[in-house]
Amino acid sequence: MQVWPLRFRDLDDRRTILADDSGAYFLAKSEFVGRYARDALSPSDERFLLEKGHAFERAGDLAHTGFLARWSRRQHVGGGSAYIILIPTLRCDLKCSYCQVSRAPLASQGFDWDAETLQKVLDFLNDLQVEEIQIEFQGGEPFLRLDFLEAVATFARRRFRRVRFVVCSNLQTLDEDILAFLDSEDVLISTSLDGPHQVHTRNRTGDTALTEVFLNNLKQVIGRIGPGRISALPTIDIEEPPDPEDLIAAYEAFGFTSLYLRPVNYQGFARKSHPAARTSTAWNDYYRGFIEALIARNARTGRVMEEFYMAHCLRRILAPGMDSHTDLRNPNIPSGANAVIDFDGQIYPSDEARMLARIRQVDLAIGNVSDGLDQEKLTLLAPGHINNFDPDCIHCPYQPFCGTDPIDDLSRSGRIDVPRHESWFCQRHLAVFDLAMELLYRTDPEVEFSLSRWLGLESIPEALRPVAP
Repeated sequence: MQVWPLRFRDLDDRRTILADDSGAYFLAKSEFVGRYARDALSPSDERFLLEKGHAFERAGDLAHTGFLARWSRRQHVGGGSAYIILIPTLRCDLKCSYCQVSRAPLASQGFDWDAETLQKVLDFLNDLQVEEIQIEFQGGEPFLRLDFLEAVATFARRRFRRVRFVVCSNLQTLDEDILAFLDSEDVLISTSLDGPHQVHTRNRTGDTALTEVFLNNLKQVIGRIGPGRISALPTIDIEEPPDPEDLIAAYEAFGFTSLYLRPVNYQGFARKSHPAARTSTAWNDYYRGFIEALIARNARTGRVMEEFYMAHCLRRILAPGMDSHTDLRNPNIPSGANAVIDFDGQIYPSDEARMLARIRQVDLAIGNVSDGLDQEKLTLLAPGHINNFDPDCIHCPYQPFCGTDPIDDLSRSGRIDVPRHESWFCQRHLAVFDLAMELLYRTDPEVEFSLSRWLGLESIPEALRPVAP
């Protein structure tokens, strides 16, 4: 019998999580790990490993083929669709303390597309070799140039077989033209709700009256298009985080069933306003506490609020193919089909790469809409989106589920060769996946209630909780 290489990590002083290259995992006691390390597996150990697909008798047998199939599904990245972020303007009508974009003031000039840039953006979209696309409008505040949004939407609906638009808006300004644009079923809104009134005011608007305008506009948009086409996320200042119960209540008040916790990103203006975001590890404790509070609240109220990132990471553990989310891969497969086009026509592999250029830290542009893509730059960046060969990641059981973020490493450390386990990205995701595994293996009703509903299951099958003898 041959055993596929296993990586392992202690969850506590009694339990260790192990996983192979395909992402198949199981829980074991330290004694099992000792036998595995000494090549002294017992007959029951070997039977378990064969039954769970971690071993095979000979090349080409069913167990061997099954592992290769699972491994290849983990490596495969689907094609046929594109995800393009467009920045029609860098101007914004707010001055959020944690702005990661280095936005331009509302009255500034020279920070919008002109007619020539718009046409070249449309030409770029037309040349994409796909029939499905998601176009996300960011800024600045995209609705300041509704004319550009309408022009892109009109073109894309003719050009692509399937198209979806996401407008990332602060919703401070609404008028009939904006509402009419939102009436189309293929348009979604992404906005920020940082929690209770006072927290949102402190973090984003700086003015209680402006916060009232936002809350009223959010209520109006939800009433017009329904909560299903609106997503919201809070950005958490870890120096002054909101109480989890208050934050969840603020989202429930608007009928949201999902929120996505995000710490302040060490980019743009946030580098000066929130310097602690560069190295703070307090986030991991807050995040764990929030998830525990959310699970307890769901069980107590009978309502189901999802924390998107935890639910997404759970799905990544359990199912290959759930790998499109860019917080786990940055840059996300750098190519023309995954790109950000800035207000000046420069093309970047990710939004964070655009931000590094804005503060003049490093130019990671992969071309522009006038001259096209820089294939040499793309080739240099391409290895950065995988963690398969990282000297630290290859020893981690979470490697098949996790990703890599050299852009964040550059922002925080000014280099991309930070030992993985020392990077903020790695420390954050070790904590996330540790918690995800702990939750999977907990059988108390409170946890079952939330996890089963986040995963779309009646209950958590025991097959998802394999344990070595």
